[in-house]
Amino acid sequence: MLNAELQSIIEPAATGLRPFAEPVKQAIRETLARLDRGELRVAEKQNGSWVTHAWVKQAILLYFEIAEMQVMEVGGLEFYDKIPVKRNLRAQGVRVVPPGVVRFGAHVEKGAVIMPGYVNIGAYVGSGTMVDTWATVGSCAQIGRGVHLSGGVGIGGVLEPVQASPVIIEDGAFIGSRCIVVEGVQVGEEAVLGAGVVLTASTPIIDVTKASEQITRGVVPPRAVVVPGTRSKSFPAGTYQLPAALIIGERQAQTDRKTSLNETLRRFDVPV
Repeated sequence: MLNAELQSIIEPAATGLRPFAEPVKQAIRETLARLDRGELRVAEKQNGSWVTHAWVKQAILLYFEIAEMQVMEVGGLEFYDKIPVKRNLRAQGVRVVPPGVVRFGAHVEKGAVIMPGYVNIGAYVGSGTMVDTWATVGSCAQIGRGVHLSGGVGIGGVLEPVQASPVIIEDGAFIGSRCIVVEGVQVGEEAVLGAGVVLTASTPIIDVTKASEQITRGVVPPRAVVVPGTRSKSFPAGTYQLPAALIIGERQAQTDRKTSLNETLRRFDVPV
């Protein structure tokens, strides 16, 4: 069945009558299986821009409706849930370090490493990427190739509304320890986020490298070096400092190699 055929079944099912007929259930399961195998993605880059496939997110939500709760045992551990963990990791060339978890419906490319972190349903993780200890990749997040998600990084999930873009971390980006990236924020290729940067859809991203500040939201430019910052805002009770992200420079060509990344961080005095 072509993806377009699956879409023609999933979209009306999202607002249709319950319980679902068996062909609808089969279409839902097949959509999730293709996500799991990497044959289908929640979002993909087309002509330089990211496009979100809302119907695929609808299929994930419908899968939660038809999946049944079950007991799952892993060694001496017991879980009770609807969504199983990803299987056949060795055959797929994916390293998952205990107790790291990749949920069914997420795809991890060959050569990626999942330390004791978590990759949720609908997410995509590219080859050569490291999901470090206690880092989480939320539902439908798209993580590129050669990315490093440092310890404790929180990449938010975006399932609803189905039209909303997921969080996107493009190829070669470095996300420092305890960073939080949520609400569909996009981090461009080879960008560097210093430790503790928090990015939401409304967080001001301020380029301070020029004579006057330039403020954007929701998108970190490729190769930008970003650190946590604050901005003053006045309220009836007084003036307070609200979180912001500061672009303080650009990653240089001579520091592209992973072995030289620390030189970039030291040059800009960026904590990791």
